[in-house]
Amino acid sequence: MSTQKTNSESDLAKADRLLSAIAALEQQVEQIRGTGEIAPPACHVARYQVKRPHQSYWYYKLHASDPIFKRANRSRKLSKYKHLGKGGSAAHVEAVMQVTRRILIDELQQAIYTLEQVLVDLGNNSDSEGKSSASPK
Repeated sequence: MSTQKTNSESDLAKADRLLSAIAALEQQVEQIRGTGEIAPPACHVARYQVKRPHQSYWYYKLHASDPIFKRANRSRKLSKYKHLGKGGSAAHVEAVMQVTRRILIDELQQAIYTLEQVLVDLGNNSDSEGKSSASPK
């Protein structure tokens, strides 16, 4: 019986650690959300070159996997691209920050999900241990 009590206390300590870690990660997600706009999922900043007869220019665009951006020409069709202009422009830097926030939040949410799964597994293991020790052999 003392081993079962020790295991339960150990499980409670593990659950406490997991819940504390989840709360800390959720707080980080909220802090990131508070710093500014977040890029839509599956977006990244892409660099492209425009060649003219005597010169080449580099520009940037926010690229989505599906058409989600309004077009400039008032068309009802959506575009996969949002043009940001030259490197270092306000639109370019803001897009980089938005994508960075999205990546950070996605990674934190994945970590939260993983810890929640461990918490579920911990609960399932406790239930099965309690049932196996209670059942006659």
